[in-house]
Amino acid sequence: MKVYFCGSIRGGRDDVHLYRKIINKLQSYGSVLTEHVSNPELTDRGEDATVMGDKAIHDRDVEWLTQSDVIVAEVTQPSLGVGYELGRAVDMKKRILCLFRPSSGRSLSAMIRGLDGELVVVRDYREDEVENVVEEFFSTLQRT
Repeated sequence: MKVYFCGSIRGGRDDVHLYRKIINKLQSYGSVLTEHVSNPELTDRGEDATVMGDKAIHDRDVEWLTQSDVIVAEVTQPSLGVGYELGRAVDMKKRILCLFRPSSGRSLSAMIRGLDGELVVVRDYREDEVENVVEEFFSTLQRT
């Protein structure tokens, strides 16, 4: 199984430690195409755009999104890129899990929370339960 993980890069790196925890769990289900999102050395300036260029990063990530079997997004830290990826994934009719921590004090956009339905699952969670939430989501995938 190919998993595409979405997490904030240029929108802020406050949750990078949590991204690592989620990606470690996701690796038990398959290959995580966007493992670099959890790299603590990756700053909010993103990947070195002077080497690759923003267009190359976009095209690579859309290709990975296309190849993926499932999308998992940590959506607590607002990010234009994550929102864009989710919109593309919805259009591709991908199965999606969106993870949100209410303890952040933020409110999740209605454009994300309103996706909750047949192909998209939006789950509020506490950091100490994220692995169980991911496990529950993948167990429902195996039943369908």
